[in-house]
Amino acid sequence: MVGLDNSGKTTIVLHINGEDTSVISPTLGFNIKTISYQRYTLNIWDIGGQKTIRSYWRNYFEQTDGLVWVVDSSDVRRLDDCKHELDNLLKEERLSGASLLVLANKQDIPGALKPADIAKVLNLDAIDKTRHWRIVGCCAYTGEGLLEGFDWLVQDIASRIYVLD
Repeated sequence: MVGLDNSGKTTIVLHINGEDTSVISPTLGFNIKTISYQRYTLNIWDIGGQKTIRSYWRNYFEQTDGLVWVVDSSDVRRLDDCKHELDNLLKEERLSGASLLVLANKQDIPGALKPADIAKVLNLDAIDKTRHWRIVGCCAYTGEGLLEGFDWLVQDIASRIYVLD
């Protein structure tokens, strides 16, 4: 789970895991959560998004089946930076087969861009056609949209990994 700092990555992980989200501080480094979701076990690496540690993101890409890119939909000024960082991630060889879930977070904030607008800014339609991706609007605090996104991600990964005989 990656994205710029303050996009809501940690809040999303805590909410999905049923943990308290009332007090959260910036992630310096990473947090690892193992959660049961549907009938799968997910190992979620919540990686800090500060500019000074983005160069370390690539250290966490080994054996990644799904990539969750979290966008602060209300932070319009940083969307170019957001696009630049996502473009760099998608060039990483070790992420070439990973399903991509873009969570357009903070939909509850007035003036937040809708998922379709975020998709345009990030130019998601130009992504290599071999990569499966979806964008879902969400609110990390209320949990709205999170299940829809994670349901899609888990099913997409499962459809690639668990091929029926």
